Amino acid sequence: MVKKLKVALIYDFDGTLSTTDMQDYCLIPKFGMCAKTFWQQANQWWHDNDADQITSSMYYFVKMSKEKKIPLSKKVFAECGRSIEYFSGVEGWFDRINRFAKHLEIDIQHYVISSGYEEIIEGSSIRKHFKEIFGCAYAYNEKGHPIWPARVVNYSTKPQYLSKISKGLNKFEDRAVNEFMPDEKRPIPFTQMIYFGDGETDIPSMTLVKKNGGYSVAVYRPKSHCKRTAVKLLSDGRVDFALPADYSEESQIDTVVKTILVKMATERDLQVLKEKEDKKKTKE
Repeated sequence: MVKKLKVALIYDFDGTLSTTDMQDYCLIPKFGMCAKTFWQQANQWWHDNDADQITSSMYYFVKMSKEKKIPLSKKVFAECGRSIEYFSGVEGWFDRINRFAKHLEIDIQHYVISSGYEEIIEGSSIRKHFKEIFGCAYAYNEKGHPIWPARVVNYSTKPQYLSKISKGLNKFEDRAVNEFMPDEKRPIPFTQMIYFGDGETDIPSMTLVKKNGGYSVAVYRPKSHCKRTAVKLLSDGRVDFALPADYSEESQIDTVVKTILVKMATERDLQVLKEKEDKKKTKE
C-alpha cells in the first residue's frame, strides 16, 4: 500500500490570492474614503509615532471607526470578506489541485499566513478550503467592537506559523513552537511545503521554506511592473519560481505545482523501494 503524503500549500493573501489589500474592497469605502487616502494617513501615523506598520493600521481602522461613528464588528468584517476579488482561477484552484493530488496519494492541506485580517478572510468565498488561517485579529469589547490588536502578523512573525504547520500545532500553541522536533516526526516537514507570496513581508518565509528543502513561489499581477519584484526575488535566490498570479488550469502556477507534487510522490515511492532493499541487507 502506498504511503500517503501530507503536503502543505501555504499562501499569503493580499496580492497573492486577492487582487489587492482585502480592506480596500469594502472596509475602507465604509468610511467614505478611497484606499489611497486611507493608507497615506495610516502610514503617516505610523511614521509619526515610530510604530509597527501593521499594528498602526489596525489602530487606525479603530480610530476612523470612532471618528466617523461607523461601528465595526466581526459581522461587518465578515461581510467585507464577501466583496474580495481574486486572481483568475483562484476560486476553482483548491478543489482542482486536491483532485490531482489525490491520484498521487497526496493529502493537500491549504493554509493562509497573512498580515490581513482573519475576520475578513472568515467571510470570504474561499474560507472553506483552508485548514487554518494565521492572520491579524482584534480583541473586542462587551459590545462586540474591536478595541485592540489581539494578534499581529508581519514579516518577522510569519515564519513562526510555518513552524506550527510543520509540527502540527494550532495558532495558540506558542511555547512548543521553539521545541526541537526531528523531521521524521513532523506531520509536515519543510520539504513538503509550497509557499506562495508576492512581497517583502513574505521574504523571510519564502527563504525559510526554500532553504529547508521546500518550494517558494513569488507571484505577481499579470502584465504589471510588479514582475520586477518577483524576478529579483528569483535572482537573489529567495524563491524557486516567479510566476504570474493566474491559478487557472494549465497556467504556469498550475503546471509548476503539479510537477512539484509529482516529484514529491516519486521521491516518496523511491524511498519506499529503498527501504525494502535495506531490509534485504539485514536479513542477510
